[in-house]
Amino acid sequence: MGTSSSSGTGSAPGTATPPGTTAGARALYAAGWLAAAAVALGVLVAVRWAPLAHTDRTIAGDLHQMARASPDWTQANRILTDWVWDPWTMRALLVVFVGWLVWRGVRILAAWVAATSVVGTLLQQGIKALLDRPRPVWPDPVDSAHYASFPSGHAMTATVAGGLALWVLAERGAPVVWRRVVAVLAVVSVLGVGCTRLYLGVHWLSDVLAGWLLGAAIVAAAVGLYTRLAAASATTPPDAEKPAGPANAD
Repeated sequence: MGTSSSSGTGSAPGTATPPGTTAGARALYAAGWLAAAAVALGVLVAVRWAPLAHTDRTIAGDLHQMARASPDWTQANRILTDWVWDPWTMRALLVVFVGWLVWRGVRILAAWVAATSVVGTLLQQGIKALLDRPRPVWPDPVDSAHYASFPSGHAMTATVAGGLALWVLAERGAPVVWRRVVAVLAVVSVLGVGCTRLYLGVHWLSDVLAGWLLGAAIVAAAVGLYTRLAAASATTPPDAEKPAGPANAD
């Protein structure tokens, strides 16, 4: 008696599930869990859950004292958060990636990346307006910020930009060395910008955590949906390039 193999659950005997279907499902599954965690955090913020509020206030107060005692380091944090890791800087980097994709003729993926960035920004602003959480208030602030506090726009935008950049490089088969460099820069930027927002006293810890969670959820959802749609379209990305050969190598 022979046995038939299948790479996916629910496939007919002897029928392989397209690789993109499984990968897309996993990404969407991760997006769901990340979004659920962000929603749970938002609910705790909305109901002013005492343990979370106490943790936020304690961490913010301790970091504010450190910032007041170290003006040089505080200035360095301001430069990083206002210029290097500013949301508009992150969006500008995504514009570069979108332009590169258009130049390579990969217009569907370019549009997908651009749309994901826009959706992330709209979601961020919508949640800010919905919860309207006040930022930390200090008698002697070291920095200032506008709009509502939850979630951190800096943390969320950096996560979306870094995640999409890494995905684009992997999707297009970029050299491993470049993917590793971008991965290091993305991790440093995502963690670094969150730390600067806390250190400068313009966000609560839960704001930054929510920004990270929501940013990761947006990227995972974008990757999952794109991968599933690509799998449904002949199991390859709808605008995939032909493998580079002697005649068409980059």
